[in-house]
Amino acid sequence: MRGAAEGWRTLSIVVELRDGRVGNTFGYTYSPDGAVSAVASRPSGILPAVQAYLADKYTPDQKLPLKLLVQFNRDSGQFEITYEDADATRWKVTPENIDTVSDELRPAFT
Repeated sequence: MRGAAEGWRTLSIVVELRDGRVGNTFGYTYSPDGAVSAVASRPSGILPAVQAYLADKYTPDQKLPLKLLVQFNRDSGQFEITYEDADATRWKVTPENIDTVSDELRPAFT
């Protein structure tokens, strides 16, 4: 994962899908000291895991989501995956939200 700071504890990463393949990734790592780092992963690096996950959750005749939001807590092992089926602009970073999107995506496990 490119851009991750040493010692990060939680992660949010958006995986954009195109016809079942990873088209793009972006996200953030969050450190205990409050530092937030922008991160990305090479699509080919996560493709096997994404394909295995989707194969477990969807049948071949089902329509796949447009995006996945993967949130993970490194200490507890908790994770959550949120699907976006219709809105291709959800979680998109724009000039208007560039300063707030990392907070919007921050994992909040209970």
